Amino acid sequence: MKPPKDRRDRRTPGTAVSRAAVRDTGAGPRARWFPRAPEAHRSNALHAGAWWLWALGLGATASRTTNPLLLALVVGVVCYVVAARRTRAPWSRSYGAFVGLALAVLGVRLAFAVLLGSGVPGTHTLLTLPEVPLPGWAQGVRIGGRVTAEGVVFALYDGLRLATLLICVGAANALAHPARLLKSLPGALYEAGVAAVVALTFAPNLIADVRRLRAARRLRGRPDRGLRGLLQVGLPVLEGALERSVALAAAMDARGYGRTLPVPAAVRRTTAVLTLGGLVAVCAGTYGLLTADGSGYGPPLLLAGTAAVLAGLWLGGRRSPRTRYRPDAWGVRAWLVAASGAAAAVLPLLAGAYGSAALHPSVVPLTAPVLPLWPAAAVLLGLVPAFAAPIPREPS
Repeated sequence: MKPPKDRRDRRTPGTAVSRAAVRDTGAGPRARWFPRAPEAHRSNALHAGAWWLWALGLGATASRTTNPLLLALVVGVVCYVVAARRTRAPWSRSYGAFVGLALAVLGVRLAFAVLLGSGVPGTHTLLTLPEVPLPGWAQGVRIGGRVTAEGVVFALYDGLRLATLLICVGAANALAHPARLLKSLPGALYEAGVAAVVALTFAPNLIADVRRLRAARRLRGRPDRGLRGLLQVGLPVLEGALERSVALAAAMDARGYGRTLPVPAAVRRTTAVLTLGGLVAVCAGTYGLLTADGSGYGPPLLLAGTAAVLAGLWLGGRRSPRTRYRPDAWGVRAWLVAASGAAAAVLPLLAGAYGSAALHPSVVPLTAPVLPLWPAAAVLLGLVPAFAAPIPREPS
């Protein structure tokens, strides 16, 4: 007896599940070991600040090493997370521009090392360029001359570090929604946040108006290119920008923008002292964190300055009577993403106390770089967002 063509006839009604549904829901034998993150929506979207903390943590790791293997590992981790969790929104397309800028910076750094020389002495000559004679007051500067392998390798390490920092910042811009990040600003920075939102939305609206008017002129058979078309399109675009400005001012006034609460003078002075002192401490701590000699005082000073700035912003926000519409929640997944970036920044500091030679390979004499175990393991913790962050929703 032949089996029926439709095997679902043997099942209980309502239990037929297609393979696509099993794949989309994460069911199957692998789901027990590798549970999928939920699909992102408005209520469970990852906080924008968590993405920035994760990217800054990886950037701090890249700033403290010149090991090309470790820097390449940081770039690989960042690119994997961006590929796994980037949406198709227009604001997330900036990552390619940052990668191109990073490659350009690396190329310029190598070109300067070849054409203008490097301060690193070397014995392995790669080529000798025609040298341009310079006057006596330009001592220490040369154009052309001998190009050594040590100088090129030093420039490569230095340029790769800067390129990695740019890629980390580009990842934060591609993963964190700029409007949601500005909405999460504390009350003390409310005015700056509104100005930034207006500045971010002005250029896209202006471009949209130009495209709309040019399309309308083409439909009417009128010229839309050249100086004549630009002049005839510019006046309606300017009129639309003024109308949006008036509408925005009316909306801000209706929502009570600019109104403040009375705050005692002692609170204002305390706020100013905490904010300014905290910013100075944050700058000094960041400098110590990014230099090899400041690993002892950098992290404590940075933490103390951050605490002082947060206290000052909290006190300063008391004068701004505003509410938040549907504020972004900082949940468990945001803590995991931020903690992975913090671990990637802190653990290499501990490893640098006894393995600084692995973090900074020697170029005089030239030695092959070796991938340090513990810093590499710390960088691999940056892969946590690829599994913990909600999966971006694909457009239907």
